[in-house]
Amino acid sequence: MQIDKNQIVEMLHGDGKHDEADQAQSQLPDKVDTDTAEHSDLLSKFGLNVDDLKGKLGGLGKLL
Repeated sequence: MQIDKNQIVEMLHGDGKHDEADQAQSQLPDKVDTDTAEHSDLLSKFGLNVDDLKGKLGGLGKLL
């Protein structure tokens, strides 16, 4: 599944993880593909689990 980087950054800010959000903004690609190991590893660096992320953002209708 591909997710827009801005959605991830907004979610991190909403969870009060402002430092992680700033890092994600500068380190994640514009489109994050949760099915690739490289992107999954990047997400885990920010304390995000791919399955949890899919659950949180899956209902928003902005997945690419």
